Order: sequence, then C-alpha cells, then structure tokens
Amino acid sequence: MPIDILKFFRGRASEPESEPIPEDVPAQQFELRLTYHAKSSAGVRMSAGAAAVTHLPDVAQAAAKGPIEVVEPLTLALSEATPELVRPLAAMQWLEAHGRLSPVTRHAIFVLESVGAIDLAYDALAVGLLHGNADTAGYPEFNAVVGGLASHWDESTGDLVVRGVVGWGGPGVRGDTDRVAQRLLANIVTNLMASQYAVEMTALEKPLPAAGAGGLVCASCGFASGDQRAFYCPRCGTRLLRG
Repeated sequence: MPIDILKFFRGRASEPESEPIPEDVPAQQFELRLTYHAKSSAGVRMSAGAAAVTHLPDVAQAAAKGPIEVVEPLTLALSEATPELVRPLAAMQWLEAHGRLSPVTRHAIFVLESVGAIDLAYDALAVGLLHGNADTAGYPEFNAVVGGLASHWDESTGDLVVRGVVGWGGPGVRGDTDRVAQRLLANIVTNLMASQYAVEMTALEKPLPAAGAGGLVCASCGFASGDQRAFYCPRCGTRLLRG
C-alpha cells in the first residue's frame, strides 16, 4: 500500500516532545530527632549485708520528686531482653520483663539501657523521677531527668558496689538539662556517701566473664542468673557454686 509521505510527517510533527525530568521535585520533609543522655558516677563500696541493699531506695528517694521503684536484674528466661523494636524476640522479652512497671521507670530503663549506662544482666536499679514533669499518660517529658542508684556485686570481692545514674532525652532540644542532671547526680552521690553503710569510693569496672557456663541458680534465694558474668548472685550477692 503506498504511504502518504506528507501525512506521515505531519503526524510525526504533531506528537508532543517528551519533557526532561526535573531535578528539583517539590517534596515534603520528614525528620525525627531523638537524643538520649545519661551520666553515671564512680562506684561506692558498701558494707556487706542485706541491710545495705534494702537501704538504697531510701537514699534514692531523698533526691526524687515521686516514688522510687526497684528493678531487679534479668532472669535467665529474659536474658536477651533489650529495647530494640527491630529485634522482635528481644523487644517482647523486654516488655515481658518491664511491662508492669510504671511509665517513669520504663522510660528510665529505656533511656539508660539505650546509651549503655546500665546493664540489667547484673545491675539492680532503684529509680524514679528526679526533675521535670510527666505528660498526661505519666511518661516523663524530654527535658525531665530520671535516675537513682544502680548496684551490682563485685565479681572479685563479692562486695556491693553502688553508683548514681541519671538520664534524660527524647524528641526535643537539650537546653540546660545537662547542668540540672549534674547537680542531681552530685546530690545522689552525697546522700550515698552519707549513708552508714558506705565504705569508700572505688573504681568502677564491669564484671568480667566467669569461668564455666552461665545461668546458674542461686542456692540462697533461688534467683536464676541470666549471664555468665555472675560469679555472685545479682540479687543477694551469694557466691554461685560452679562445677
């Protein structure tokens, strides 16, 4: 069939030319800035005995605006608990371990664990709201300071070592919270050193891995240690018997 050359070229000429893809496309910007901070003091060695342990919430209460809640170390069944949503098993264990605690305490644990200020594999925590306000649901605002005392049993001597810890943060600006937190930490340590059970300041060292398998059950209180670092029971300080 003969082709109408003029009609063919007229049709080609009528087709719109493709426009180049623009480099700058209007777009909505989304951003979330989360900042968490914490401070920890040097350790204070306490005299042996259960009385020193039960006395710690009273020391922390002196610097708190509200009630102090005690958080024990993680058991063997919850040894993988971490506040990380991208790890479902760890997140579910974390909620199982701390879901019944108050909003202030959950917030404090989340902040302090997120920055590595505490390790609940061997730390016990007496914590509460120290400064600032909470929202209508009971959760501390970003500039509120939470904290108290963290304690563990020294792996070499079996003595109780206690330190002050404070934390704050969330979506917001830093402001002068750092200065407030430093003052609160100093008050906590001063109250701790004034305790009748305080012996001396000591260098703070994390427990080292113990020989043998972890997860032993304390013969004294029945606590199942969740970490092989525990030469001594994280709850009562009794030396764990290893075969």
